[in-house]
Amino acid sequence: MTDLINFINFINNILWDYALIYLLLAVGLYFTLRSGFIQLRHFGHMFSVLKDSNKSDNSGISSFQALCTSLAARVGTGNLAGVAIAITAGGPGAIFWMWVVAFIGMATSFVESTLAQLYKTKDDQGNYRGGPAYYMEKGLKKRWMGVLFSFFLIIAFGLVFNAVQANSIAEAAAFAFHVKPFYVGIVLVIISGTIIFGGLRSIARVAELVVPFMAGAYLILAFWVVGHNIERIPAVFALIIKSAFGLQEAIAGTLGYGISQAMTQGVQRGLFSNEAGMGSAPNAAASASPYPPHPASQGYVQMLGVFMDTIVICSATAVIILSSGILDDNVTAISGIELTQRALSTAVGHWGTTFIAIAIFFFAFTSIIANYAYAESNMIFLERNHTAGLFILRLAALGMVMFGALAEVPLVWSMANLSMACMAIVNLIAILMLSGVAIKLAKDYNRQRKLGQLPTFNINSYPEIQQQVEKGIWDNDISHNSEKGNR
Repeated sequence: MTDLINFINFINNILWDYALIYLLLAVGLYFTLRSGFIQLRHFGHMFSVLKDSNKSDNSGISSFQALCTSLAARVGTGNLAGVAIAITAGGPGAIFWMWVVAFIGMATSFVESTLAQLYKTKDDQGNYRGGPAYYMEKGLKKRWMGVLFSFFLIIAFGLVFNAVQANSIAEAAAFAFHVKPFYVGIVLVIISGTIIFGGLRSIARVAELVVPFMAGAYLILAFWVVGHNIERIPAVFALIIKSAFGLQEAIAGTLGYGISQAMTQGVQRGLFSNEAGMGSAPNAAASASPYPPHPASQGYVQMLGVFMDTIVICSATAVIILSSGILDDNVTAISGIELTQRALSTAVGHWGTTFIAIAIFFFAFTSIIANYAYAESNMIFLERNHTAGLFILRLAALGMVMFGALAEVPLVWSMANLSMACMAIVNLIAILMLSGVAIKLAKDYNRQRKLGQLPTFNINSYPEIQQQVEKGIWDNDISHNSEKGNR
């Protein structure tokens, strides 16, 4: 068993430390340049799209619900524990490189989510389904790629990552409230089961309510900490920049190593947190009834998701840690969530530990139900848009939640990282091959905006694409359907 774990970790190190990092960065830079820095030029439009994002129809969830579902999966323990690990392992400069990878990843997220909207289908219950597996099958005519992607995603997101999130909740509850992991697991299974057995719409409704609340509460606390330590804030940002480029380490003669560690940790944690290019968020994006009724509108919505996750929420955690002064004590033995808890406690008192435990519950719990939603869409893809196998998937997901609350098995975590790396590589290859389609849709969307029109996708204008998408999805009067009601 030890040899197997070591072998899988060896493969993971190659994929994550070398191949995947450079591939994700290269793809993100390519899309940034090819789109003309869309994340900068249309930064304000990301927020404008939210104005009417609560519109939906009978086949899909609203754009706002899709955003909240993707944020529910993105905003997890990585935003609390992952940032702390990045700072302790790579120094404060890791935060700068998290910002860089988020900026680049916004363009990647736009492309993959736009493609997911374009190539979506309907399951046998009439609900929109889509994601990387679907655009691999329809856009590239390579169902085998979609099957491979779905297999990796179900293992990583549907099963193992839910165990990881449950384990984080159990640990935090034991530390803050002295509750036994078994009872935490039972409660998690009951609550999660109630929601996921309600299907995608149930998950979306919960995400729509919980995500804005939990993110808002956390940011309010972060702003309070900033106000409490306002005199340290300029020094905090100066430290981040200096450490990012090795200016701090140059004095100690470790310039190259310092920059390398900061870049490696920042890029890894940034990619893991915002998931741009991984192929996860497009599964939520495809389930939406977009408004404006154009595939590219979901691209803008999901770009905003990357921005909120890394630039806003991860930065809030970084400011809490770096402004607390806790790192001045050289607490090298402390990392992860304990460091975040201690940092917050220095500013607000002992109840900071309790607050973080509660925040972890909400962050990790919403990740569990959103991760399941991703797996559900891919199970339906494997069953060719039928829903018969969902009962077994739901039981398996809940079983992994209970397992995660009770135990830690290094082999399982290593397999999850391997599965995630593999699904990301398959997705990146696909979106590179379909990049021309996504850029074409972006140009069509913004051409209509410049003319003062509501961007509306007319599939008849693109006969080469019309042959690829499912009939009836974009042939309907979507603008009319989108006005039917707010859900």
